[in-house]
Order: sequence, then structure tokens, then C-alpha cells
Amino acid sequence: MTDLSSFPITKKWPAQHPERLQLYSLPTPNGVKVSIMLEETGLPYEPHLVSFETGDQMSPEFLSLNPNNKIPAILDPDGPGGKPLALFESGAILMYLAEKTGKFIPQDAAGRYETLQWVMFQMGGIGPMFGQLGFFNKFAGKDYEDKRPRDRYVNESKRLLGVLDKRLAGRAWIMGSDYTIADIATFPWIRNLIGFYEAGDLVGFKDFPNVARALEAFVARPAVVAGLGIPKRG
Repeated sequence: MTDLSSFPITKKWPAQHPERLQLYSLPTPNGVKVSIMLEETGLPYEPHLVSFETGDQMSPEFLSLNPNNKIPAILDPDGPGGKPLALFESGAILMYLAEKTGKFIPQDAAGRYETLQWVMFQMGGIGPMFGQLGFFNKFAGKDYEDKRPRDRYVNESKRLLGVLDKRLAGRAWIMGSDYTIADIATFPWIRNLIGFYEAGDLVGFKDFPNVARALEAFVARPAVVAGLGIPKRG
């Protein structure tokens, strides 16, 4: 049987199935990227809920796996060379799982790097900008009288949506006819922007029909439907 006892995180979240990939996460846009990817690939995995309400992400056990105290993180007992591998950062995990399974990433070098550039577009642009917009529109920032900070992120979010809408013109998915980790990285954030953050009208989402079409196709995928609810909240 696989022994993961040398990893402190397993003291707080014991592995019932140590031979399976261990997922430590929460169903947020970054978190569900990985649960969706795992559902899409069919890799056996065991999910563990990292509750921010109880400060799980600041526990010594979680910090031993991710010193940046963010979800998601994974522990793969069958990593490179058959040795366990611990990883954090959702983009890095998506790349790892794509290469591990040979799925949802082009096999040719040019296609692979083009896909990775769109993953980085999400990581460096869409995620941070939409997250800030969410703060200023839905959370504490909505009480600020000065709307210039909010509008800064509104305008940048619109610009990013425009870039993505243009990319999707005449394409089913970001990379064309093939669904890839670029889509898995991006569309949970689009869904969150117009859903949880309630910012669809603010960014004029109706002006981005290609993004809306691809989002509709994304959320209809069975693996996405499943992954959006993993890990289950207590």
C-alpha cells in the first residue's frame, strides 16, 4: 500500500485511499479548475475540503504543502519516477495533469506552447482582474464612495473579455475545435464573474457573444457539472 505518512498534510486530512491522487481544495474558480480536470481525465482521486471559515489554509499541515496558503494543492502518490509529488498553483497543476495523462493539451510543441500562453493569460489577467472586480462590486469594496478603483477593474475586465471574445470568433474553444486546459483554466472565472460576483451587467457581458456561447458549452459538460461541486462543502 502507498505510504503518504511522511507528508504532514495527511495528519490533518488522512488519506482513505493513499494510492489515489489527493486533492486539497475548495469549490472556488481556482479550486474547481483542478476538480474539473480530474473529472475530465478520469484519474482516481480523493478530495479534501480546505475550509477558509475555520482557517484550514493557515494550518501548519496545509502550509507544509503550500507555503502560500492558497488552494488548490495536490499530492500525487504516483508522480514522476513513481515517487510522490506535491504541487500547488492551479495553473501548474493543470499543466502537470495534462502531461501526466496526455490529455487536453496538444502533443506538438507549437500547439502546446500556444495553449500554455492562454493558460498564462488567465493566470496573469483574468483571474486577478476578475477577483479584484468581485471585491469592489460584491464585497467590502462596494461601500467605497470613490468608484475609480472599481471602474479600473471593470474596464480591464471588459478589455480582457474583448480579447477572449475575439479569440473565440469562429472557434468552438480557445484552441479551436479541441477543448484544452486553457478552457478549463478560463471558464470557471467567467462563470464566477457573471454569477457569484454579479458583475455581468457591469462589464456588459451581452457584448461578448462568443464568450457566452463557449461558457454555455463548458458548463454543459458532465465533468464540469461534477467538478463544480468538488470538494463538497460541509
